[in-house]
Amino acid sequence: MASYTQSIQNLINQFASLPGIGLRSAERIAFHLLKQKPEDALMLAEAIRDVKTRIRHCSVCYNLSEGELCNICSDPSRDQTVVCVIEQPKDLLALETAGSFRGVYHVLLGRIAPLEGMEPGDVTIDALLARLEQGQIREIIMGTNPNLEGDGTALHIQNEVGRRFPDVQLTRLARGLAAGSNIEYANKSVLADAISGRQKM
Repeated sequence: MASYTQSIQNLINQFASLPGIGLRSAERIAFHLLKQKPEDALMLAEAIRDVKTRIRHCSVCYNLSEGELCNICSDPSRDQTVVCVIEQPKDLLALETAGSFRGVYHVLLGRIAPLEGMEPGDVTIDALLARLEQGQIREIIMGTNPNLEGDGTALHIQNEVGRRFPDVQLTRLARGLAAGSNIEYANKSVLADAISGRQKM
């Protein structure tokens, strides 16, 4: 029975392990690469190598960056006193697309989800509290996803911040975001409304 060579099968298996790519799609991608010029196909390998060797987390907000600070934390025109707390870097990109927020961010790199083994110590809450200790931040906007885990994470942070930093204003994105939805899938106008209509917690 005919079968793929080991290297082709390995490539198909690697593509098939990616989210949203089934075996048939993985085969199509693999054979597309085989038809490309070697230099073109190797550009993909170099791009993958670059993101794994050059990308790090910003030392302040944990956004993705190629330097010590991300482009938002290093932008002097951003309001460093207003921090929007979000779950993932892709949420930051979605909010930036809306174009109405001029503060800065704090990326949790997850959410509290005990059933998935994610506890408060597994996200960057301690780093957020350390930023608050510097005394520059006057408002925290909770931008976690409006679902059970996102709301639970927001409540935990609200309790920690309220207890330790009572002078810091706590707000949340307006519920123009449907309950159970994800920020990354919301359109620009919904996100802009959510920022401008944020509410006290």
